[in-house]
Amino acid sequence: MSEDLMISVENLVFTYPGASAPTLSSLTFRVEPGEIYGLLGPSGAGKSTTQRILMGLLKGFSGTAEIFGEPVASLGRHLYERIGVSFELPAVYLRLTALENLKLFAGLYSKATRDPMEVLASVDLADAAHQRVDQFSKGMKMRLNLCRALLHDPDLVFLDEPTTGQDPARSRLTRDLILALKDRGTTIFLTTHNMAEAEEICDRVGFLAGGCIPVTGSPTELMRQFGRSELEVTTAMTAGLEKRSFAMEGIGDNAEFLGLLTAGQVVSMHTQEASLDDIFIRATGVGQ
Repeated sequence: MSEDLMISVENLVFTYPGASAPTLSSLTFRVEPGEIYGLLGPSGAGKSTTQRILMGLLKGFSGTAEIFGEPVASLGRHLYERIGVSFELPAVYLRLTALENLKLFAGLYSKATRDPMEVLASVDLADAAHQRVDQFSKGMKMRLNLCRALLHDPDLVFLDEPTTGQDPARSRLTRDLILALKDRGTTIFLTTHNMAEAEEICDRVGFLAGGCIPVTGSPTELMRQFGRSELEVTTAMTAGLEKRSFAMEGIGDNAEFLGLLTAGQVVSMHTQEASLDDIFIRATGVGQ
């Protein structure tokens, strides 16, 4: 594997004991340094299984799973000095304050960590630093969980549904923080069911179905690939607003379309690219 890759997974197969079929089958993908990669798929598709293998928490797989240019199994405990993990279910101590939690976790690392108050401030929790976590809302616990993942300034961060339980303003704050991490060179491996979120922040996504990734690419590329080559035009007519569709090919010579433009009747125009929701359904077969 190239040492330039942050993650390399090739022909990964994993079957849980007693299961009749593998959860992962010939799973292959790569993650470049400094990119945000989204692994998308329905519940039970194997997203968490993939993460646990990459974190060194699951053994007994075949194929290759490598991080930082080395097999996961060979990294040992040193792996946890370089990765940060924020699970969907917060892993924090409820009877401690937010600051006490971060100070406790900071003591687990061999290197110096970031100032806990600075990390709390980055997710708008500085005012709650001395509050016991059992008094936190779910969204606050999720943000504290993210602080734990970022405390030691890791090279690679695993995020599982990072905005669960958060209101739109807090979700925006979290997405901005993720993008800021990318700007600093941090690699993000994200799993989420929020397709709008994945579209906004991911450089590339892979749809996990049947134990492998049949569809992968940047959100923009995939939306164009799976969309229709049409332009939807909304016009203001006497009877109200009307929508019409025109084929993109040769639209500059389409007399009807040009007539609407000339008459000043066009209110809005939109190309008919697919949404990530549409691609999710087509790639995974869920809901079909």
